[in-house]
Amino acid sequence: MIDQENTSTEQLVDTIVEGIQEKKGTNIAILDMREIDGSICQYFIICDGDSNTHVDAIGNSVEDYVRKQINDKPFHIEGRENAEWILVDYVDVVVHIFQKPIRSFYNLEDLWADAKRTDIENLF
Repeated sequence: MIDQENTSTEQLVDTIVEGIQEKKGTNIAILDMREIDGSICQYFIICDGDSNTHVDAIGNSVEDYVRKQINDKPFHIEGRENAEWILVDYVDVVVHIFQKPIRSFYNLEDLWADAKRTDIENLF
């Protein structure tokens, strides 16, 4: 059962990344939180958008891709009102879609620097 759960979580991560890439989200980082004591999830996925409209489009794309590819929906979504930082919570995977200045300000990568980080190369 554990292997199947890990496989489905990894499939969720891959599908989320595809949804981000579909709308040209940039600077995608995957933080593996599984070895972090007290972590609330298994993975953080962090990316940039260029504007409120772009951040919102990436968030919608992630939702659509995950629903269509693996028939899952988020547990919770925050930040749609101003679209400077949208958080999409799939329980085991939490997606953070930032405008660049907001990402720099909160600097989640440094806050969770103990997590294993994987950077995804921009496709364009």
